[in-house]
Amino acid sequence: MPGGRLTQQERKRIAQGLGDDLAYAEIARLIGRPTSTVTREVMRNGGPAAYRAERAQRATEQRSRRRTPPAAARDARPAPGEAGGRDPEAVRAYEETLTEVFLTSGLPRMAARVQAALALTDSGGLTAAELVDRLGISPASVSKAVAFMEAQGLVRRLTEGRRERYVIDNGVWYESIIASIRSNDLIVATAREGVRVLGAGTPAAIRLENTARFLDFLSDALRRAAEEARDVLYVGLEEEAGAREQG
Repeated sequence: MPGGRLTQQERKRIAQGLGDDLAYAEIARLIGRPTSTVTREVMRNGGPAAYRAERAQRATEQRSRRRTPPAAARDARPAPGEAGGRDPEAVRAYEETLTEVFLTSGLPRMAARVQAALALTDSGGLTAAELVDRLGISPASVSKAVAFMEAQGLVRRLTEGRRERYVIDNGVWYESIIASIRSNDLIVATAREGVRVLGAGTPAAIRLENTARFLDFLSDALRRAAEEARDVLYVGLEEEAGAREQG
């Protein structure tokens, strides 16, 4: 039924729709569910290519058995600093969807969960204790996830007395792109070093040089685009900050 858990029959129809190369929105219309429900279901169960109805059903049953009432209640609570009036269940469901999307982009699971939790707070930041409480994970898991995210330019630390607050603000996305470009540049430099070692003109060296040229072009284009689009990240935030100061 709409709003409840997906049934095994609905999962079979999702699998069939994926096999027919239908878009998530089309599959959602066929089974009478929101597109976000179908997206979350597919992404958390292997993605479009690996989704299997029976396996997804078993995984859901296993998650249901593992989930304890306190954790479920904690998941439904709004994060610190969130505006009121939101449907906690809808927010929790969307957080799961966003986590799965971050997973498919290459983030480790714990980092993806932290990234999603931070992204959905109005303040853009949470302390380690708040993340532990919100996600039901250990402080060590938070620390490890944040360390990885810092290395990728996805989060920054703010010191508040004895506490640290982990923040994902609008500028972090720009910094993340720049960090990615730096990683790209390292590959370019290493590829060109390989050309020198292998000898220019050899098939392997030509392959490496072409790789370096391709990635170098992408880095330059991405760097220019990031600089040109940087201000877009702050649209509307100045007005909001001014309104808070006046209030």
